Amino acid sequence: MATSPCSSSGVSSSSSSGLGADAGLEIRTRSVEQTLVPLVSQITTLINHKDKPKRSDKTLQAIQRVGQAVNLAVGRFVTVGEAIANENRELKEEMSIACIEARRAGETIAQLTDVASLDHPESDSHITIFTDKTGVVKAARLLLSSVTKVLVLADRIVIKQIITSRNKVLATMEQLEKVSSFQEFVQIFSQFGNEMVEFAHLTGDRQNDLKDEKKKARMAASRAVLEKCTMMLLTASKTCLRHPDCESARINKDGVFHRMRLALEQVIEIVTDSRPNGENEMAPISIYSGIKEFKNKVEGLRENLYFLSKENLSTMLEVILEHTEDFTDSAYTSHEHREHILELSKQAKMELEQLVSVWMQAQNQKTKDLMEDLEVAILKTCQCMNELKREVHSAATSLAADLLKYHTDHMVLKALKITGVEGNLEAVAEYTCKLSEQKEQLVEMCRLLRHVSGTEPLEITCIHAEDTFQVTGPQIISAAETLALHPSSKIAKENLEVFCEAWESQLSDMSMLLREINDVFEGRRGEKRVYLSLPRPGKHNANLKALKPVKLDTEEQAKIAKLGLELHLLTSDVDSETEKWEDQENEIVQHGQGMSSMAYSMYLFTRGEGLLKTTQDLFHQAEIFATEGTKLASALHAFSDQVHVDDKPLLLLEAEKLISMCKQLQITAKASVQGKSATFTKVDACILKTRNMMTLLCQLLPLCCKLLRKNFFGNGCLKPAPPWREDRIRIGTNAHTPERRAETFGIKSLENHVTSMTFLESK
Repeated sequence: MATSPCSSSGVSSSSSSGLGADAGLEIRTRSVEQTLVPLVSQITTLINHKDKPKRSDKTLQAIQRVGQAVNLAVGRFVTVGEAIANENRELKEEMSIACIEARRAGETIAQLTDVASLDHPESDSHITIFTDKTGVVKAARLLLSSVTKVLVLADRIVIKQIITSRNKVLATMEQLEKVSSFQEFVQIFSQFGNEMVEFAHLTGDRQNDLKDEKKKARMAASRAVLEKCTMMLLTASKTCLRHPDCESARINKDGVFHRMRLALEQVIEIVTDSRPNGENEMAPISIYSGIKEFKNKVEGLRENLYFLSKENLSTMLEVILEHTEDFTDSAYTSHEHREHILELSKQAKMELEQLVSVWMQAQNQKTKDLMEDLEVAILKTCQCMNELKREVHSAATSLAADLLKYHTDHMVLKALKITGVEGNLEAVAEYTCKLSEQKEQLVEMCRLLRHVSGTEPLEITCIHAEDTFQVTGPQIISAAETLALHPSSKIAKENLEVFCEAWESQLSDMSMLLREINDVFEGRRGEKRVYLSLPRPGKHNANLKALKPVKLDTEEQAKIAKLGLELHLLTSDVDSETEKWEDQENEIVQHGQGMSSMAYSMYLFTRGEGLLKTTQDLFHQAEIFATEGTKLASALHAFSDQVHVDDKPLLLLEAEKLISMCKQLQITAKASVQGKSATFTKVDACILKTRNMMTLLCQLLPLCCKLLRKNFFGNGCLKPAPPWREDRIRIGTNAHTPERRAETFGIKSLENHVTSMTFLESK
């Protein structure tokens, strides 16, 4: 079923000048937003220019140049938009109208700013920016609205690509479900692997482009499911083909297909911002978010005694205390924690009663004594809620730490593998019961951790982990039953191994998640997300042989620990530098943050933690890191065109250094090695080169920040716009290869034309 992309993007954006686009449009991606920034900056400058009685020739010339620059850039932008419209007939009419509006608005702005040649630009005989400010505002609104419509329409094409890719994956999955021979399965699975890689790339780009962190986390979770399920689908399908009459094998395979379909559907829901049957997404409220909102309301009484009712506050507290029952009713909560939570819940009710009493009195009579009593009541109520938050956090995290430590030996999984190979159905049944108990414990752990996760992305990660344990547990059981029924089957044994590895991987991820939750609670770090790499090369090869995972042993981890620590310190330095930038959406900042996040995941690898489990994971991450560095170098080249001519050589020199380092890292990461010693040497080289690139990044970020302030905020002068490259239109209209066609379907070519506009900041 194809989903319409039409409801997915739009604009809802305004500036301090009162510039607003259509209320029906909403910007949901960073690329659309960032593309509009230079345009909004220039138009805002024009509208907010100071109305001085006397204007110098330099000021008039600058205003005229900015108007001409806007008009020229819009003209080029529109040309690309029209080229895209010609390639996509279903959008041609809407795109053409938006392009006409944008061109008309750009020409109007150019006419109104044509003031440099006039002796008296403020004279009523000439309609200019000085005599018709309302006309400028109207033209600016029309321009922003129409340009945004063009961008959003172009963005729909990206969404259409993802939907088309999803539909291809679904169609091939249906073929895989129906195959009856190994030969046919091998051919179709090879095609399926290629389609999954394409889908992973498209959705990975979209995930990084999303503005909403919650949607980003949901997308990451869905993509993780698809990546892991691809190998499960392979072994489960092969087992079913080898043992076509085995019911447990069929159940196992059906479970994988069902989970993949759900994940594919969720990706499309996120991309198109829609829900099946028009239903709204009702996310469960966590104790943390409830306490945060409750405290904000309570503290708001200091400013306004009448902005909410006492019933509202009482209801909010009731909801929070209802959620604490998840802890007090849990069989896994310790007696001590249960008693403390019940005691604090009772105290919270009493503190609120006292607060409401003083609050009602203060509404009738605002005396100094009453306001002091109110302040005390507010402080005591908030303190009680903080203690409750601390207690539930302690209960959830201590339970998680105990369970993860207890299950690190994977004894139940090992026993299932052994008894399965022995064909001991009775013993398999016994251990499947133990695995079911373990699953219930881990599911309960995830539910409690969600309440104390502290951020929405981490909440979603907890929900994803809960779903993974819920689904993987029964799949391990069906795989073990199949092996017990066919103990000599190599494929049934391999299938059980794959599902057990997924379980072990999720347990490992929980350890990392627990550390992140503790870090957020203690304020040690923000929402640093480990980069989710695309499916690893080799996983979908036509020969269907999985890469043999290689992990570092304890001695190797010890050797590489110093390098890892240096990498960790550098990620902290880069994060500190990026936080100094006022514009967090700047392309240089975005690439810097991406590189820092990837370097952090590589640091975790040196400790034997995180999502990078094998050396192959690390090498692939190093390749992606180098690619991100190349993108940063490209952004630096673009930035160098906007800085003063004296500053340009230094910036280009640093960019060339970065490009050279990226190439070296790419060569190292792709180099083929054999043997334990050679593999460790390659790991060491990759991390060393990553460290060197991070060191350079630590120097680049403050340099760029300094140049940005110097060139765009210091002198207020206008640089001429760089010449527009005509070849971009040729690419837009004559591209035939899949790679080039993919480029024209995005908003990248449009983005380049808008970002070519220069800045004029009013002095």
